[in-house]
Amino acid sequence: MKELYTKVILFIFCLGTVSAQEMPLDFSDSNDTFIPFGGSSFSTALDPTDSSNEVGQFSNNGTLWEGFFIDLSQPVSVSDIQELTLSFYQTDASPHDILLKLENGTGPDVEVLVSTSGTGWANDLIFDFANATISGTNNTVSATGNYSRLTIFIDPGVVASGTYYIDDIAGGSEAVDPNELDVIYTDLVWADEFETDGAVNPDNWFHQTQLPAGGAWFNQEEQHYTNRIENSFVNNGFLNIVAIKESFTDQGETKQYTSARLNSKFAFTYGRVDVRARLPFGDGTWPAIWTLGKNISEDGAYWENQGFGTTPWPACGEIDIMEHGLHSLNEVSAAVHTPSSFGATVNSATQPLADVANNFHVYSLNWSPDQITFLIDGVGYYTYNPSVKNDATWPFDLDQYILLNIAMGGTAGMIDPNFTQSSMVIDYVRVYQNSGLGLDDVFESQFNIYPNPTNDLFNIKTNKVIDGVALYNNLGQVILERDGNVHQVGVGDFDKGIYYLKIRAEQQVATKKIVIN
Repeated sequence: MKELYTKVILFIFCLGTVSAQEMPLDFSDSNDTFIPFGGSSFSTALDPTDSSNEVGQFSNNGTLWEGFFIDLSQPVSVSDIQELTLSFYQTDASPHDILLKLENGTGPDVEVLVSTSGTGWANDLIFDFANATISGTNNTVSATGNYSRLTIFIDPGVVASGTYYIDDIAGGSEAVDPNELDVIYTDLVWADEFETDGAVNPDNWFHQTQLPAGGAWFNQEEQHYTNRIENSFVNNGFLNIVAIKESFTDQGETKQYTSARLNSKFAFTYGRVDVRARLPFGDGTWPAIWTLGKNISEDGAYWENQGFGTTPWPACGEIDIMEHGLHSLNEVSAAVHTPSSFGATVNSATQPLADVANNFHVYSLNWSPDQITFLIDGVGYYTYNPSVKNDATWPFDLDQYILLNIAMGGTAGMIDPNFTQSSMVIDYVRVYQNSGLGLDDVFESQFNIYPNPTNDLFNIKTNKVIDGVALYNNLGQVILERDGNVHQVGVGDFDKGIYYLKIRAEQQVATKKIVIN
């Protein structure tokens, strides 16, 4: 039975799950566990003054530079909220030094030392990272950026022993989901529910069968793609893409496997794609749900045949929503290929799943003007959001189209010698956008500003001819105005803050928010 889309379901999916080991840390969660090193020990214990409250028990055991660290599932940010706090309990009245260190971040490792004395709880000790020290130096810095490791030393650099309690470690920015969607797309604009048995709907899909130059598909794949009903058909509400072991000759080449590669006749810029699918089984099978730039120059592709092929791969951009066969069994992957990273791209992530050959999952892409997030069953697990968006990192402000296929062998490894055939079974393909935004919003989406935030200049990327630009402050005052086809604007002389850029083109005006930091 088809899964019916509702806005309620979509909203719940977008919430995702809340991870542990994130700020604030109050030791009420079993994952709020520090790793001791250098001879120290850690456990959770009851608050000496309140048996209903669980706290962290930190023990130095008499060696030099004993410490404790925790890796945070959600990094702590000290760019805006630079004070971290904690409560510290000691049974002796002697003075003690507590060193709080932030590591594995976007900036250098930084640390702050605070001293305390007196028995009992010292609540809300303040560690001011606006006046931090770069670790290993005497240099003072106002720390910024995100850090994923928090390390604590009690009496650092001193040989001492003792047991202390810590509670309520807090501060920095509030915990955020790194895969939180920045735009929620709710309007269904294109779909195939595969309700009519027989051949694939030719109004929606094109069979890409032409071999690349040289007579073989890329990545040393071993199959022919065909338009035969044996390799792709609809039955009982499901699309079946079937890989078959058989000797097949086409275009003067004989290969031992056949399959199908479908191109969508729908292309779009920004939106959400949901594909509910069950994957083929067998070593060497390589199913994929993905997108390519409509402008790709690839002989035999649908949009190339329509006259749009102007840009080679990877400059056209590629978004791999789901691939299986490149990693372990039941480990799917997502990836983004751009001129800055392609082939064995670093912009990728994997996700383990249970029995992908027998279980359906919804593989999703949420593509906004600022980020690309990959989800499985509504839960995000990887987001691509380069800090600098230009032609090398972000060819994703133009139309992409959807591809569905099963490749055989090549990068996916040796094919099982006992393989005969297997299918990727697809329940539906759905694309959502916010079509109710209107023509003004569609026009604004044609302008990409990068880098944003910026501190000295920004670029305007567009296919439109610009007539002029004006930059406004929060009071609505024009602080910069330039006429002509402007594609770069210097803002190094302006104060930090939020500004608004109005771009005039084709007798319309697009407004974009600019952050200067």
